[in-house]
Amino acid sequence: MSDFVLVHSPLVGPATWQRVAAELRSRGHRVTTPSLLGALDGPGPYYPKLFDAAAGPGILVAHSGAGALLPGIAARTHAPRAIFVDALLPHPGRGWFDTAPPELAERLRGLATDGRLPPWHEWFPPGTVEDLLPDQRTRDEFLAELPRVPLAYFTEPAPEAALPPSAYLQLSAAYDEEAREAAARGWPVQRLDAHHLAPLTAPAEIAAALERFE
Repeated sequence: MSDFVLVHSPLVGPATWQRVAAELRSRGHRVTTPSLLGALDGPGPYYPKLFDAAAGPGILVAHSGAGALLPGIAARTHAPRAIFVDALLPHPGRGWFDTAPPELAERLRGLATDGRLPPWHEWFPPGTVEDLLPDQRTRDEFLAELPRVPLAYFTEPAPEAALPPSAYLQLSAAYDEEAREAAARGWPVQRLDAHHLAPLTAPAEIAAALERFE
């Protein structure tokens, strides 16, 4: 059995991982789901605060925007392995806006008020999250945690740090490029026919995929 540390994106909350955590525990694994909520309060720099909030012993598993955090977390915890789940790849020395399409970065800057972005679900057309999370209770739990992330986080360069041996689990077509890059790096890659928020709707399938990387 393994120790897993399931790290949610700074743009959402730990509810993203709770169902997968429960599934992994039912299979005999030890699992922690650190909360990054609050790490982006106040002024930056933000990366060190996120690293500290997420630090824990075990295999690091990152979803979505948490992928950029894994090198820094691994440096603190000496993690044996890292698994990226529909996640950004690390971008040391660059901010998130430096890696995003210019039109997306410009649109997000236009959404900001008082230096912070609206909750993540408001970045997309109405109905987007409802389509991915049709169950009302699941959706309410997810939406209740969404923070307003400071715009400065997206411009802050990610620190340099080495990654442990890594693997990639792709859930949606939006992460085709990242999955291809992971394969080009020689990482094990799995693809599930799912969607970006599948940890909330298909926890057994996600847990089984994580076990296959053991």
